[in-house]
Amino acid sequence: MTGSDTAQEAAELMAEIAAGRESALARLIVLHGRNIVLFAGRYLGNPADGEDIAQETFLKVWRMAGSYDPTRAGVTTWMYRIAVNLCIDRQRRNRFWRVFGRADVTEIADALPGGEPDALTKLAGKQRLQRVRVAIAALPERQRMAIMLAAVAGLQTDEIAASMGTSPGAVEQLLVRARRALRHDVGDEDE
Repeated sequence: MTGSDTAQEAAELMAEIAAGRESALARLIVLHGRNIVLFAGRYLGNPADGEDIAQETFLKVWRMAGSYDPTRAGVTTWMYRIAVNLCIDRQRRNRFWRVFGRADVTEIADALPGGEPDALTKLAGKQRLQRVRVAIAALPERQRMAIMLAAVAGLQTDEIAASMGTSPGAVEQLLVRARRALRHDVGDEDE
């Protein structure tokens, strides 16, 4: 089967998935599942994470099939964008814990009296994490993309510029604005 045959079949499968046919999703998984698992596993450095990301990707494909627009992207491109975003989210969560010195949450829990953080500590952590999520989600799209490419993917300014199709100077401005907004929305009052 050629690439154009596969692309045509994938487009037809998307229409069937949007109509609620589970067998079409199963066929799409057969066509692309292995490659998404490999991509995500290698990107995240963990094959088990690759399998998780692939499952999440196909769940999103199932839920979002009705919003897929073939004039904006091919099915494969659309699915990989979902997978990339899920990988970025996974790395962001992992990096969040590393940034705050919490590479292994169970180590911290074991070090605390009783092995569990108390209710107030858990609540404060959940509230701060929620504020971070809300603040990142509230950033304008280009600022959010720039900050995620810098913080999560570890890209340099010129690499971010190439990825976003803009200039390094524009990326610097996006990063400055995004960091300022995050400090304002998430930072402690005395910071």
